[in-house]
Amino acid sequence: MSNIYNCTPYKIDIPDITGSEGIYLFDKKGKKYMDLESGVWCTSVGHNNEQLNDVIKKQISLIMHAGFSYSGTIVEESAESILKITGLENGKCVFLCSGSEAIELARQISKKVTGKKISMTMHDSYLGSYSSVTDRSENWYIFNWEKCKSCKFKRNCRIDCEQFENIPENLSDFIFEPGSSSGFVRFPPESLILNIVKIVKTNGGKIILNEVTTGIGRTGRWFGFNHYGIKADMIAIGKGVGNGYPVSVTVLNKETADQSAKAGFKYMQSHQNDPLGASIVKEVINIIDSNDLVAEAERKGELFLQQLMDLQKNKIITGVRGRGLLFAVDICDKKTGDYIYKKLLEKGFIVCNRGALFRIDPSLIISEEEFDLFIKAFNNILDSI
Repeated sequence: MSNIYNCTPYKIDIPDITGSEGIYLFDKKGKKYMDLESGVWCTSVGHNNEQLNDVIKKQISLIMHAGFSYSGTIVEESAESILKITGLENGKCVFLCSGSEAIELARQISKKVTGKKISMTMHDSYLGSYSSVTDRSENWYIFNWEKCKSCKFKRNCRIDCEQFENIPENLSDFIFEPGSSSGFVRFPPESLILNIVKIVKTNGGKIILNEVTTGIGRTGRWFGFNHYGIKADMIAIGKGVGNGYPVSVTVLNKETADQSAKAGFKYMQSHQNDPLGASIVKEVINIIDSNDLVAEAERKGELFLQQLMDLQKNKIITGVRGRGLLFAVDICDKKTGDYIYKKLLEKGFIVCNRGALFRIDPSLIISEEEFDLFIKAFNNILDSI
């Protein structure tokens, strides 16, 4: 079927998907595709998860939608689960529909409670699809950390470094995406981030952690910020926390939640704190926790990273980065990358194609045997070029 009615600027590479199971998608002819993109970071516990489906069916039979002025116990129970894994047990949660919205709400809260207007982020961060974060021409300070990659002090960043001299004192917040870097999978040095956090906090700004892509076990920890030793004021969570269902969470620590209430901040949205979304969040966390999938992501991630690095024996592969089950593979040029992507798709393997870079982020349930199949196919394609 051609793309007649689907309003999208993107080429539809598989237009006739009819089913799914685990890490696989199936088209109408029965062809099986290994989804190594997790539906764009979303299906953390796999497509068509039976345990999660049962919870969804049960919740739908009770109530799926409420409103922002009335709630139920499932929302409280889910919030408790989120606060436990974030380490913000005395904080508060707001359930929303997308990662972009979770970040937007956190920024609005920051500006309300600090009385400041300027947000800070890294030059290569992605903070959502809203114009308030994509248009950085006003009320933004962009920190370019390119020089920091080759700095001899990057493991012991000096707070008196000239890189920090222009950071404004009147920052509302610092929004940190711990390791995705707009999908290019880059990891800023820990000491650099800790210095930025210290400067921002000293000047009264809030620390917002964008965990939409790096959270819910993706990096081999519950959250990407766990690799940095940061204490968050607010955390934006999305994608993997809903396993494909559109739900997100803005998490506030106790201090920020109290400040927000005192300032009289209100945010109204039709699907705020919906019971169905909350029930899904709670069960996704339960599935990951009860199956020890975070530790498994760390263990398998180390194995898979080595397998990907071994591909560099072929000069077509110019670089490999990863943490947990979040990987990037650099290709020598876009033309070659597009060719390999097409061949992988023909063989039934889906990766995120960025031209001269593949992003690979499989569901946490992927097995070593399944990843071996992908590596073998990838190797065969490289050898044939």
